[in-house]
Amino acid sequence: MPEIHYKSAAELMSLLDRREIGARELLDHFLQRIEQHNPALNAIIWQDNERARAEADASDRRRAAGADTGPLDGLPVTVKESFDLVGAPTTWGIPEYRDNVAAADSALVEKYRRAGAVIFGKTNVPFMLSDWQSFNVIHGTCNNPWDLTRTPGGSSGGSAAALATGMTGLDAGSDIGASIRNPAHYCGVFGHKPTWGIISGRGQALPGDLAPTDIAVVGPLARSAKDLELAFSLLAGADGPAARGWQLALPQPRKQSLRDYRVGVMLSDPQAEVEHAYQDAIAALAHWLEGEGATVELDAKPAFAPAEAMETYTMLLRAATSKRLGDEVIAKGNEDLARLPAEATPYRRRMLEAQGMLHRDWLRWNERRYKLMAGWEAWFETYDLLLCPAASSPAFPHDQAGERHDRTITVNGRTQPVVDQLFWAGYPCGYFLPSSVAPIGLANGLPVGIQIVGRQYDDRTCLHMAALIEEGYHRFTPPPGY
Repeated sequence: MPEIHYKSAAELMSLLDRREIGARELLDHFLQRIEQHNPALNAIIWQDNERARAEADASDRRRAAGADTGPLDGLPVTVKESFDLVGAPTTWGIPEYRDNVAAADSALVEKYRRAGAVIFGKTNVPFMLSDWQSFNVIHGTCNNPWDLTRTPGGSSGGSAAALATGMTGLDAGSDIGASIRNPAHYCGVFGHKPTWGIISGRGQALPGDLAPTDIAVVGPLARSAKDLELAFSLLAGADGPAARGWQLALPQPRKQSLRDYRVGVMLSDPQAEVEHAYQDAIAALAHWLEGEGATVELDAKPAFAPAEAMETYTMLLRAATSKRLGDEVIAKGNEDLARLPAEATPYRRRMLEAQGMLHRDWLRWNERRYKLMAGWEAWFETYDLLLCPAASSPAFPHDQAGERHDRTITVNGRTQPVVDQLFWAGYPCGYFLPSSVAPIGLANGLPVGIQIVGRQYDDRTCLHMAALIEEGYHRFTPPPGY
């Protein structure tokens, strides 16, 4: 079955529905791929092959009997380790949760299964889902298939690496700081970070946590923009008690063809300088869009200062991730803040301030966020989309030394704090905006993606542009050797 593992989920479903391949046969092919390639990548860290084979056999029987089948019926699927999946451990890479076996499926897993997906495995993550690398003491290090010495991204790094190497048909991740978008960019696949609140994150949590986390979302990763649309349509909508009160009715894409789109393009920003080769790749895409008739304006962005957006997002992000910090950690953070050296990064100072802030102060930051959201709304009255980098560079070399906030990367020959890249994560994410990442080629021999940012609830516009880029400019390209 040459190359079948690189087909899109939609193409695989067509083969299954026409009974040109069986679900069991397809699953076994992916399992063979995992046996062959996963030892070097460490992308898939848990499997239940027997259960998956039984589900695939049941799918084959449904088709043979002419029974109704779901939109993902028989498709082999993996999910990020952080999603609850009955019988599988959910650890987030935290040693004390090594034996935390899920008793119920997460909402996302429920919806995939309801569509007929055969969920056979879980993919690697960083400790606490808080890195653009994917390593932890339980499962080890996940490597980038384009260069094993580099990160696949995080925190959904295993998902992106598995898709890029044809070890799964579809996946799903979570995103509060580019954890879907960053791995998609680093591994050359597609990802979609939805508008906050429209896909349930229930069951993508540590034990005892029920409340949704500010900024955090869950969404699909895939080898095709059309697969993103397929998965997104299955996943989006009210869940639990909310389903008694509302139904989701998202608008269709704002335009129907490239020539009708008006887009702003950012190549870089002083908040997080971007590698020149990556800027060139984005500029080439912008040139193609113009050639196709789209209206393209370089450096078109909202009127507010990018620095204000970065500060506001960072404060709200670090507040959102602080709820499990104990009193002793907060006290130590306050001590560290009091004696923080002048040369400390702005991120380090904001992290310490945010994790122990008063609720009154959070309300003020939240008010500031909503003022910036109004600025985005005003900008989107003129433009349909913003196209911008997903990070500062292509995938960087593994670096597991010390704390994340102390690490650096090299961009254009200069040292950059790795956390500066949070700017490209938070510019849309902190303000509840949807954004898709689509691969657009290589920079310095490594894949890079374009981040497609839309107005709040304009998810389908982001996905439409990703599909147009895929159809006319650049499709998924497998890494060499797989």
